[in-house]
Amino acid sequence: MRYKNYISYCVGLFLISAFAYAGNQDRVGEAGASELKINPWASSSGLAGANSASIVGIDAAYLNVAGLAFTNSTEVAFGYKDWLSGSGIGFSTLGLGQRVGESSVFGLTISAMTFGQIDITTVNLPDGGAGTYSPTFLNIGLSYAKAFSNSIYGGITLRSVSEQIANSSASGLSLDVGIRYVTGKFDKTKFGISLKNIGPKMKFSGDGFSEKVIFNDIEYTLKQRSQGFELPALLNIGIAHDFHLGTAIVKDSTKKDSEKAKPANILTANLNFLSNSFGKDQVIAGLEYAYKNIFKLRVGYAYENGSSFDQNASDLTNAYMGPAGGIGFNIPLGKADRYLGIDYAFRPTVRFSGTHSASLRINL
Repeated sequence: MRYKNYISYCVGLFLISAFAYAGNQDRVGEAGASELKINPWASSSGLAGANSASIVGIDAAYLNVAGLAFTNSTEVAFGYKDWLSGSGIGFSTLGLGQRVGESSVFGLTISAMTFGQIDITTVNLPDGGAGTYSPTFLNIGLSYAKAFSNSIYGGITLRSVSEQIANSSASGLSLDVGIRYVTGKFDKTKFGISLKNIGPKMKFSGDGFSEKVIFNDIEYTLKQRSQGFELPALLNIGIAHDFHLGTAIVKDSTKKDSEKAKPANILTANLNFLSNSFGKDQVIAGLEYAYKNIFKLRVGYAYENGSSFDQNASDLTNAYMGPAGGIGFNIPLGKADRYLGIDYAFRPTVRFSGTHSASLRINL
């Protein structure tokens, strides 16, 4: 009863927060730090982010941190995205998950966005020629997740956000929280809620906002004021269900082994509602087929009301909508819960040539 009251309280808190941060398409472009909306992991990218209720491991630190509690022991992962292929922008992430005790897991994620070398332009040199600079976008997240019971899981992430361009920079903090509830035989049915990117406004400052002027033969330094910007707050509400295809085969037919056994083929259906405080909401669906946790095939689709996935569309407010797909392989490393995982995903986009994602993970 205590845990039921706890989860009811958390759900109520999330819904209140959702209304507090709710927005509409009229606010598109008002938020900054948009890199916080980029999913760094290929496994969930192949589902278009539909698996907020079923995601596990260090990947969950982005979509729903409560899933981090399912880390078995130690997990190390690296992800890379060729973001909007053709733009020359890369997004790299290093993740580490470590179980501490029977029910607690700590996680660390470090993400960096690279833009290559950009020409410096001035009033006198609008076409460049004054050298180059390279922006640096970096965020570091520290996560904690805990299993409160066999059915209820929760987690929290505190993330530092840093953006730096030529002679100017901005920094801030954001908070992610998530809960997850699983039920049914083999934990087939899963519910998840996560609130992301909650924090104070960020603001750029530095020498880039200063300018020297001469007035009455005296040189002055004028400093321009910059406007603060909000973080891109998001709310995910998800549900997932596993469909066991075929009958499980166990070597020992005892009741204990029969209860733990799963068939070789599992199909997971995922549905997620994404509430965007600074854009249109999305309904995202995804299917994942898994064979013995060795091979996985993923497809997803994100629907955005009032927008069409069309080359001539003029009403798009999100870089990502429409279809997605991916594939994954887990190579066993001795014990059943130790493996090397390789994932790939592709999400087409109306502008540029889509986004390629690749992830490599080691479970120890």
